[in-house]
Amino acid sequence: MSAQPANAALQPITAIDPTVHAPARLLILAVLSVVEGADFTFVRQQTGLTGGNLSAHLAKLEAAGYVEMTKEFVNKIPRTLIRLSAHGRAGVRAYRETMEHVLQSLGA
Repeated sequence: MSAQPANAALQPITAIDPTVHAPARLLILAVLSVVEGADFTFVRQQTGLTGGNLSAHLAKLEAAGYVEMTKEFVNKIPRTLIRLSAHGRAGVRAYRETMEHVLQSLGA
């Protein structure tokens, strides 16, 4: 049995999308991946991010096509609904598969 050089085993890491890999965005995507959709307040509470930080990360995720956001009013109060797009679900799946592959290659 021949062992792969460490750099070959770790090579898939270079293909990881940094939009997904950033810790706060990965946390947001993880929350959204287990629900059909959620409002801003729910995502903020689940992630522990501040409102401003969450807004900034959501803007990056929306620009990349990972999330879709809609705004509505409920009893004259604005509400932002967030959901993973099909592209976002595929991105999360690709990230998970790449990380699983890398970790299995390490044999730890």
